[in-house]
Amino acid sequence: MKFLQLLVPRRLSSLLLALAVASVPAVHAADHSRTDRQKAAAAKKAKAKKPVPRKVAAKAAASKAAREAIKRTANVNHVGEQVNFREWSAVQQFAGEMVAKHGFEREWLDKLIGQLHFVDSAVQLVKPAPPGKPKNWAAVRELFIEPVRLNGGVTFWNENAAALARAEARFGVPAEIIVGIIGVETVYGRNTGRFRVLDTLTTLAFAYPETPNRDARMAFFRSELENTLLLARKAKLDPLSLTGSFAGAVGIPQFMPGSILAHAVDFDEDGKVDLINSSTDAIGSVANFLRNHGWHGNQAGPLVYAANVSPSNVWEKFINQGLEAKFRQDELEAAGVISSASLPPAALFGLVDLQNGAEPTEYWLATNNFFAITQYNRSYFYAMSVIELGKAVRARRQRDA
Repeated sequence: MKFLQLLVPRRLSSLLLALAVASVPAVHAADHSRTDRQKAAAAKKAKAKKPVPRKVAAKAAASKAAREAIKRTANVNHVGEQVNFREWSAVQQFAGEMVAKHGFEREWLDKLIGQLHFVDSAVQLVKPAPPGKPKNWAAVRELFIEPVRLNGGVTFWNENAAALARAEARFGVPAEIIVGIIGVETVYGRNTGRFRVLDTLTTLAFAYPETPNRDARMAFFRSELENTLLLARKAKLDPLSLTGSFAGAVGIPQFMPGSILAHAVDFDEDGKVDLINSSTDAIGSVANFLRNHGWHGNQAGPLVYAANVSPSNVWEKFINQGLEAKFRQDELEAAGVISSASLPPAALFGLVDLQNGAEPTEYWLATNNFFAITQYNRSYFYAMSVIELGKAVRARRQRDA
């Protein structure tokens, strides 16, 4: 499941309109009087001299950095370059394993491998961010809690209200969480990715960039390449027809091929699982994924509770202790982690830190259901974005009702 591919594709009509407006000659520019021009210049000069508050400047810089990171996913080369993967010994070994383990025909595999492309943009996009750039939760939140996702979320919820209610009843996952995930992932199916899945997975399985976790990541993408071939055979699809994100995630909910095989459901009951065209299947599959990854449908109350930490720093031992809720309220309080909220008795929590650049870090006590969302994408920012977007869409929908 991707998290950085956030831009909404522009509609063709909007793009043509923008180009048309941009191409209109500035025939009225000469009609301004000299006085008007002088006033405008003086106003611009005065505005330039006005100091920008440090807090505003920091937030603007963080927002710009986040937008630049997002732009990288919009300007990629979706086609890649033709390479002869058949000459790569590791690819040949993989093909042999697919024949031995799963009974694929070697001639068919060799022909398929010969049609694959190397996608350098995928390699560049999986590289870790440059060191030194501070994380900023406020900037990330601003990218997701915005009009396009809010309005689109209300429309998606209204159009799929029955399926969302049925998923909540069957799997115990609230509609707003499902809407939040699909909104964050693909803007409700508008931005599902245009890379050929086999191209990106083959590239990342056998040419992952040099990073400390390179071997583990190559093994993961090699497994997903295997799953893609199994999925295509099971669904009777041309494997080259599957498209998705630069990391190989597919469809409205951006499931990796292995997750499709393990967690996707035919929720519209038409005899097939279709995460590309069926919002109903996507809704049921998201809910089933969360349930299979530890979501507790009987857990009442918020998924996270705001907390304060003491200056003693004893609480730091609870940071980065895995993606699970495993600490009691009393031991957290003893270390200086205090919440003013009424916490559910006997509940377990994890301590989540959301860094805010130059501003103070936010601290939250997270429940098991919060950490179930992180199994979709292993990021605190991701889980909080899902929660905040779902909550905001629900509020907008209730306001509009």
